[in-house]
Amino acid sequence: MNFGVPKEVREFEQRVGLTPAGAYALTQAGHTVFVEHDAGAAASFDDNEYRAVGAHVVYSAEEVWGRATVIAKVARLSEREYPFLHSGQTLLSFLHFAVASRDLAEALRAAEMTTIAYEMIQTDEGTLPVLTPLSQVAGRHSPVIAGELLESSHGGRGILLSGLTGVPPAAVVILGAGSLGSNALRAFVGMGAQVTILDTRADRLEPLTEQFNGRITTLLSTPYNLQRVLKFADVVIGAVLVPGQRAPVLITREMLRTMRRRAVLIDFAIDQGGCAETSRPTTHDNPTYVVENVVHYCVPNVTARIARTASHALTNAALPYLLAIGAHGVAMALELDASLRRGVQVLNGAVAR
Repeated sequence: MNFGVPKEVREFEQRVGLTPAGAYALTQAGHTVFVEHDAGAAASFDDNEYRAVGAHVVYSAEEVWGRATVIAKVARLSEREYPFLHSGQTLLSFLHFAVASRDLAEALRAAEMTTIAYEMIQTDEGTLPVLTPLSQVAGRHSPVIAGELLESSHGGRGILLSGLTGVPPAAVVILGAGSLGSNALRAFVGMGAQVTILDTRADRLEPLTEQFNGRITTLLSTPYNLQRVLKFADVVIGAVLVPGQRAPVLITREMLRTMRRRAVLIDFAIDQGGCAETSRPTTHDNPTYVVENVVHYCVPNVTARIARTASHALTNAALPYLLAIGAHGVAMALELDASLRRGVQVLNGAVAR
């Protein structure tokens, strides 16, 4: 089977849909991999690394899309890519249809393509095997972002996350104890911050309480509890997710008005619409804005900041599905694997969900 890896065209998207290690696994399985020139350059993967594992480097996006049966991407399609779509092709990528423009669905329908959304691949147990590693990366990186934004030079409160003798640490509130939230928790605790984590499910909070043995505060996520903890937060991490749906809006403008001046809100739910009333997408070159004296950071593709690690994580998670498609074909792979089948958004041009 022919696999294609185009260079990402969305602004500041530095990740790549398949690493050389992933390309090697596919070529070893007898498949052909076409990689667009410099597709991996921003993630520090050289064209020669792809050539060394048997992939073919081509010099236009049109050629990658034209020669590949299966396309492995990272970011949602851009309008610049619509002309390359064609019938019988399968695309695997993060799609976030809940907040995507109607034009995307129309383009995929018109091209009679099949699309599988990485964020919707879901096991029988409810886990999200491809999204989870990227959530882990984002969660573990969150103290780095928060630490920068708290600095006086970045317009923050001028607080050191860890504090020091005689000076209290930053107060961090995490909304959501899923993969991203729990990884953010571990990272912030490791930095010495004072952390409170909220979730609607007590069964998610209980193991965290036991693991950290009194070093954190856990609360059920209710409007009352949320209003209470926001008043004392220096950093708020939005890590809520409802697969396939717009993120619930938990933080209202009124709540922001009660927060500390120049506190930081990092809304990782922004790729699903955001969990704050005042959240709107930003970019890596202009990542923040201030509303009600609260610094908002709302970059949808946040793991592009650490593109090499994120690309490795994505390839490791997606590769079993790519190999299954290569071995059985798309139709049979979907029939054999319910997890993969749940990720289908468009099937031969027909919207599946």
